[in-house]
Amino acid sequence: MTPRTILGIFAHPDDELMAGGTLAYHAAHGDHVVIACVTGGEIGEISEPHLATPETLPTVRAAELRAAAAALGIDDVRLVGFRDSGMVGTLPNDDPRSLHSFDPQAATMRFLTLIREVRPHVVITHDPTGGYGHPDHIATSRYVTAAYDVAGDAAAFPEAGPAHQPQRLYYGVMARSFFETMRTMMAQAGVDTSIFNRPEGAPMGYADDAIDLSVDVQRYAPTKWAGFEAHKTQFGPNSPIRQMPLEVQQSMFTHEHYVVARPTGLRVARDGGLFDVSG
Repeated sequence: MTPRTILGIFAHPDDELMAGGTLAYHAAHGDHVVIACVTGGEIGEISEPHLATPETLPTVRAAELRAAAAALGIDDVRLVGFRDSGMVGTLPNDDPRSLHSFDPQAATMRFLTLIREVRPHVVITHDPTGGYGHPDHIATSRYVTAAYDVAGDAAAFPEAGPAHQPQRLYYGVMARSFFETMRTMMAQAGVDTSIFNRPEGAPMGYADDAIDLSVDVQRYAPTKWAGFEAHKTQFGPNSPIRQMPLEVQQSMFTHEHYVVARPTGLRVARDGGLFDVSG
């Protein structure tokens, strides 16, 4: 039997962990899992000075990504090659190499080439809000969706390779209730909750009743934590995640949530898996 292929397309090294348990599950069950990282994460913080410099950070983060993927049981990692855009209104946004400033058609073409080369059954990427509004998350969602929509059309961008239409596109999301619970528990433990502050009080996370699929990945929590540990430049001793109470940390690794983006109207088993269709 030919293995099913899952392609996860994520904006930065460490973003793959939003679907880490799901990807680990499918890798362990014989599916071919590919992680594609869109940018080098050049603008990311360096948790401890001895780990990297601004000049070496992209190379270091690529190595961390491969180590995290290996912890998840995945050995097929692709680097898409855009530059990290940083946050809204910062100078890196204007760099012509950044995803934020890249020509939209050329960006779509690059993602389309990736999809047609990997030929996945399922694609996972960020939702259109970017989770917390990061320009690279938003752009990745937009261009991956655009590429997915024409991937099976042989007349669209023939230079991107032979047509291939994946069966499904999922957006990985964080449940709003999770952020609300996390904030409450952190406040009760005396931990700073300013990371949850958003302009005009906008809520973090995706409305729970809009989530189509929740995957129970508790069995893979240690595996997912090993993935986090591999990203040493991003998760140092002062990382907000490490400052959270243990029960909050543990709750982060029990379920992963998805919205069915394509095909529209598809229904999946609410607590099933990526291939469980209920109607």
